Amino acid sequence: MKIRYECGACFLRQAKEAMDLSTDDEDLKMELTSDIFKFLSTRFDKNTNSNKTGSAIHDLIKEKTGCRDPYINEKKLGNEIALKYLPLAQNILNENDTLENRVKIAIVGNILDFGAFKLNDDIEYFIKEALNKSLAVKDIVEFEDSLERHDKVLYLVDNTGEIVFDRLLLSKIKEYGLDITIAVKSEPILNDACMEDAVDAGLDEFGEIVEIGAGTVGYVDSKISQEFRVIFNRHEFIISKGMGNYEGLTEINLSKKEVYFLLCAKCTTISKDIGVNIHDMLLLRNRK
Repeated sequence: MKIRYECGACFLRQAKEAMDLSTDDEDLKMELTSDIFKFLSTRFDKNTNSNKTGSAIHDLIKEKTGCRDPYINEKKLGNEIALKYLPLAQNILNENDTLENRVKIAIVGNILDFGAFKLNDDIEYFIKEALNKSLAVKDIVEFEDSLERHDKVLYLVDNTGEIVFDRLLLSKIKEYGLDITIAVKSEPILNDACMEDAVDAGLDEFGEIVEIGAGTVGYVDSKISQEFRVIFNRHEFIISKGMGNYEGLTEINLSKKEVYFLLCAKCTTISKDIGVNIHDMLLLRNRK
């Protein structure tokens, strides 16, 4: 997906957050901010790929601060809190356990920022509210058809915390008899899940966990490893979580694949690109 004007402010907001988590050196942060301004001054145009640009900014911050994983504490906390609420989500599903509700729960995980919650927050309210909300795009019939026709699926996860709720959808997919390959980042980026995070969340219970060979914002095709490219190419059926993977996958030819995007449109750039309202939840199959 190509950037829009709104992305400029988002790049800077995210860069400030990463810098604040990486260092307390105010002079270094001033220098980094200047570097980021210079970088964007030559790269920020309507033909720019959003994922690649964001990834480059985070790489610059890591290189200059020496902090490889700025979000390490947030990631651990996110998984811990989400695991405490997993039984609650399961109990809610027990009242109405459908494939669509499992999809919604997985998308709820994409909405909730588990690192920002405390144990006394009313997460139950958020989950029940989401289950009562209709999917703005609901390709559920096509999705179940894909589950029934294929013997394997590639599941691209997104953030820590969120991956705990993915367990409920992954367990449902197992009931269809599919072999599941779960893809994580090879290097830390934002609060995206890496191998250790996925194992801590118990995702290895549902399938083989593989690394994409990169630590990028979402999926950046030019950065994945050759090993992962082989895995990606041999899968016709792909489930993609989150906005970052949507941004990256829509940059490549998916005409020979069945790709389902599970996400909440949390920014106007995404909502405009898809043609939905901001904060809409969707299960969207690729159309090309």
